[in-house]
Amino acid sequence: MKTLAYLDCVTGIAGDMCLGALVHLGVPLDYLTERLSQLGIGDEFSLRAEEVHRRGQAATKVFVDLVDHSHQRSLQMQMPAGNHHTHHRSARRLPEIEALIEQAGLPVRATAWSLAVFRLLAQAEAAVHGIPPDRVHFHEVGATDAIVDIVGTCLGLDWLGVDGLICSALPTGGGTVRCEHGLLPVPAPAVLSMMAAVQMPVYSNGIDLELVTPTGCAIAATLAGSFGPPPQFTLTKIGLGAGGRDLKLPNILRLWIGTVDELPASARIKIEPGTEPETETEIEAEDKTRASGQAHDLSLQSAQTEMQTDGKTAEEIVTLQTQLDDLSPQVIGYVFDRLFAVGAVDVFTQSVLMKKNRLGTLLTVLCSEERAIACERILFQETTTLGIRRANQRRSVLSREMATVETAYGKIGVKVGRLLGEVVNVQPEFEDCAEMARSHQVPLPQVQRAAMIAAECWWGDR
Repeated sequence: MKTLAYLDCVTGIAGDMCLGALVHLGVPLDYLTERLSQLGIGDEFSLRAEEVHRRGQAATKVFVDLVDHSHQRSLQMQMPAGNHHTHHRSARRLPEIEALIEQAGLPVRATAWSLAVFRLLAQAEAAVHGIPPDRVHFHEVGATDAIVDIVGTCLGLDWLGVDGLICSALPTGGGTVRCEHGLLPVPAPAVLSMMAAVQMPVYSNGIDLELVTPTGCAIAATLAGSFGPPPQFTLTKIGLGAGGRDLKLPNILRLWIGTVDELPASARIKIEPGTEPETETEIEAEDKTRASGQAHDLSLQSAQTEMQTDGKTAEEIVTLQTQLDDLSPQVIGYVFDRLFAVGAVDVFTQSVLMKKNRLGTLLTVLCSEERAIACERILFQETTTLGIRRANQRRSVLSREMATVETAYGKIGVKVGRLLGEVVNVQPEFEDCAEMARSHQVPLPQVQRAAMIAAECWWGDR
């Protein structure tokens, strides 16, 4: 199962609205504060969240309180605008921001996404002012609160284990907005540039205020695989992030979270071409070996601490275990789905005999360090356990790649494992084989055999 997110932006999008929706979904504020402090700006801000009401609807508002300023970033204290940012004196250029993010030791996906968002912002500002991106002197989007918005949003999406994201069409807003360069028309030039760059569908909802901020637009333009109506998926929860003021519509960003069996291509979180971080992740390294030469997809998994040994990859993995003797097997099956949705690598159970001769179930979860907190939270919320054991282990894995082979039944994906460049393990994708068996009304083993034969021909040619 894959986790899919949908951004429903009826009244636009801003960075703090994204944070509010994520916190409403359960991303711990303490986790965001701790991770953001790794950027080296922990003494510049503090985070707090409040429940507010917008047109009678309850939502979460996240405030970034700046330590060195007497006022908070609160839209009630800004010039008239819908979802606008307060402008602070802390301005940084793109290379400074990149250095902060790259040295912070954040989860790999959050690092890559954050860098990509800021680089898109730099490109948009550079296009507006006619200068190179690395010479853009950010004011609004280089301020501490905008860094917190962007990096915090990427951290939250990673914490939730989001694999893919789609965004609704965005309202244009209207009127003017005051910024470092004076009064500008809405959408602001940089926002309009990003909208055009990704061919974003836009419309007017009749509200003549700034509804889409540069940070909010950059997050959507960088991470959304596509724009439009919600896809078909199983909706499981909704996060409501409040904008700064009441409008004629409820000023709330709605972040829908759900699951799909297979992630559609239109939902894949993308990295803007040319914006990959210098540090190569496991996924990127694997994808470079693909014969197809296709671009990497960072939404598949988080990379983990690793080293090469005899052609294998040794990576750190966390093992979580707990015994259960009073939980229905149906609930355990549900817990499996929830754990995989937040990024567990594997989940399995074993029958055990517990004290007083009670039959029980030993539940084991394997996950990366970055996903351990999310997995523990699911175990505490969804099971009757009162305690979870944790152990850090190192596992050896083959270098892996995905290939597509042609069979008489159609194209089927195969997972290929290599040792020192030699193919040692090939497995056809079960779901692909099952789909072909159903559509052609033939036995599943027959399709699997055809896939294996095609796979043998594939690696024999390489």
